[in-house]
Amino acid sequence: MAKRTASAKKQARAGVRRTLRNRAVRSEVKTKIVKARRTLQETPVAESDRYAVALDAIRALDRAASKGILHRRNAARRKARLTRQLVKVAGTAAPSAAAGASKKSAAPAGKKGAAQVAAKTPDKKAKK
Repeated sequence: MAKRTASAKKQARAGVRRTLRNRAVRSEVKTKIVKARRTLQETPVAESDRYAVALDAIRALDRAASKGILHRRNAARRKARLTRQLVKVAGTAAPSAAAGASKKSAAPAGKKGAAQVAAKTPDKKAKK
């Protein structure tokens, strides 16, 4: 049966607008992912360009997932695949990046780290 009420007609019009907008966003996300994959497969591309294009695709996926255009797990799966390809292409850069991440996780000298806070906690309990 055809939609007759005014609210049903309005919802149908809104649904058409949403569909067009969602289709445009989905198309943009797919385009960015394809561009990122191409930059990963082509060798004469600079490393910074590879990371920039991949990061742009990941941001687009996050944005689409936050708006509900893509399911969050679908976006997470696509991001994981893209990141895996990025790491594979980086090859020898991956271990050095992991070493840099471990240095960053260590607390700077002037600030309280988790180890320092944990070391001070028993002293406070002993004073009470």
